[in-house]
Amino acid sequence: MSIKNVTLFLSVSFILFSCQKQKPVEDKEASSANVVNSVNSPTPEGSSLPYLVKGEDGYLYTSWVETLDSGVTELKYSKFTDEGWADSKLIASGNDWFVNWADYPMIAIDNQGNMIANFLAKSASGTYSYDVNLVLKSAESNEWSDPILAHTDGTATEHGFVTLMPQNDGTFLLGWLDGRNTAGGTHDNPAGPMTIRSAVIDMEGKLSEEVELDNRTCDCCQTGGTITASGPIIAYRDRSEFEIRDMSFVRRVNGKWTSPSVIYSDNWEVPGCPVNGPRLASSGNTVGIAWFTAANGLPKVNFAFSDNAGESFASPLEIASTNTAGRVDVIMTDESTAYVSWLGTSDSTSTIMVRKVSLNGELGDPLVIAETSASRASGFPQMEYVGNEIILGWTDVQDNSPQIKMASISVKPN
Repeated sequence: MSIKNVTLFLSVSFILFSCQKQKPVEDKEASSANVVNSVNSPTPEGSSLPYLVKGEDGYLYTSWVETLDSGVTELKYSKFTDEGWADSKLIASGNDWFVNWADYPMIAIDNQGNMIANFLAKSASGTYSYDVNLVLKSAESNEWSDPILAHTDGTATEHGFVTLMPQNDGTFLLGWLDGRNTAGGTHDNPAGPMTIRSAVIDMEGKLSEEVELDNRTCDCCQTGGTITASGPIIAYRDRSEFEIRDMSFVRRVNGKWTSPSVIYSDNWEVPGCPVNGPRLASSGNTVGIAWFTAANGLPKVNFAFSDNAGESFASPLEIASTNTAGRVDVIMTDESTAYVSWLGTSDSTSTIMVRKVSLNGELGDPLVIAETSASRASGFPQMEYVGNEIILGWTDVQDNSPQIKMASISVKPN
């Protein structure tokens, strides 16, 4: 898929399929860059929980969820080709899934076109008893595998908030929040803390290298990860015994995971989970991470760079303050440029926002992408970068019926 074709198709999509064009908003670089266009989505009415990812094969993919009148839930995906979004294809379906606004399914694609996806399915009758299920599809196959559990504990507890990363050697690296140590208690009074674990799965469905990364984490914030030129890094919201819930990370160095380190000490003391995890992206050995905090009662989105594959992070930059609900995403367009998205809030409306961040600390002006709802049903807006275009997807619920919408921003390569 050429850069020229991606840009051309998005332009044609705007002419043929868009419902409306957002009012152009320009940052300090102005000119024709950063005009926000609505583009078509391959999803039908009633779809929700979009996920956008650029595969290691160079193509853009999106996955989403549809719930049928029968109560069956379907996970589908589409691939962006030179002809546009391909017809949607079914990944998996079931009537025992745990469908959650914040714990959405994901897909990942390696450089050979092998694919992995995840979904949550109930393991017992308890409300929060569910497992991480994985399905695989090789590049040569038209069929997805039967579900494989990501974990081997066998407890009827919470497992979710997955990170999927292709290692481009026929295996995928997994990260997830694991509730096995909470068994024996209740949801409000667990026997032990939530943990974060990691494992590797190959295309035959064989699990290996399962390991606990941190023995005490926040209960229901998304995990995030990226693979730098020097190896993988996984970030998550930690939880101290004093209810400080700041962002921590681990790295795999020479085949072993490091001890957890704090990205930055916001010192946010909060007695419950804020359901607002970090997002990471990398280019070479430059890593960008964004996260939400409300330390001292002040909601804001922070962002920090690392120029050494996550060995250390610079002091954070404030991306948004006061009027924000977090729900962040991050992309890197090159080794010195990142873009952060988040949900802005006000008394009358909520907006999906994007802001450019440069490694030298320079911030672009915030861009308004679209109005949306701050309700849980609107989920977490997604963002990806391909062909000098930033593509965004989100669940629109303003008309009381979920519908995934998409937009694009053309950006100038450095």
